[in-house]
Amino acid sequence: MDKKLVGLMLVFMLTFGLYTVITVFNKPLTRMTKAKEEFIPSSDNSLIFAWPLTSKAEGKSSVQINVFIRNVTNVPLPNKKVTLTSTVGLVEPSEFTTDKGGKATFSISSTSPGTAEISATVDNTIQLKQKVTVKFE
Repeated sequence: MDKKLVGLMLVFMLTFGLYTVITVFNKPLTRMTKAKEEFIPSSDNSLIFAWPLTSKAEGKSSVQINVFIRNVTNVPLPNKKVTLTSTVGLVEPSEFTTDKGGKATFSISSTSPGTAEISATVDNTIQLKQKVTVKFE
């Protein structure tokens, strides 16, 4: 073969290969290496509710706390570990995994009067911005 033809074919193949790598692997490769946003909990969109907001401080009456874990597009996230902390009282269970609707249910009771500020943490890393208070009388 002619050396000029071989050189031209080599330049064409290298250019075509470079073009293919840039167009095909540039953005999809970076997207594959990052965690998908749809599985990352949002501290802004997740919710925490308590009912009733007041209870007797005798250790028998309990308040139900529901935590709903959602992503940035408000889609419920299943199988996320939620941990509750409270300034007053005893939370049971201390840890719970969300169901397929993204819900985790807890209860809190107290033997001492006071106002409990309850906060939730998801997967030991993301603290929910929303908190709830329960008054024990």
